[in-house]
Amino acid sequence: MIKSKILSAENRYHCPVEATMDVIGGKWKLLIIHHLLEGTKRFNELQKAIPAVTQRMLTSKLRELERDGIVHRKVYAEVPPKVEYSMTEFGRTVEPMLWVMHDWGKIFMERG
Repeated sequence: MIKSKILSAENRYHCPVEATMDVIGGKWKLLIIHHLLEGTKRFNELQKAIPAVTQRMLTSKLRELERDGIVHRKVYAEVPPKVEYSMTEFGRTVEPMLWVMHDWGKIFMERG
């Protein structure tokens, strides 16, 4: 039953791991999520926290995370425009998985 639901979702995914990798996979999305789990950030704060990411790539990945319901984008009607990014309630469900990855990465790094 679960497999048929996944396949019927526009035949987009063939397994849950594929869906997970599509939504949060890649270097930039995981780093963005990591920093947003600390709290709400403005675009420039994210850019400073992830100095290797280009403005174009950060914008693209934030849009994808917003589209998938992981990140919330709040625009304030001010001049200059103020935009803040935060994790959605659903997006916060990624946190335990990120901590597992963190712990594994730490063990890997300590191996030398």
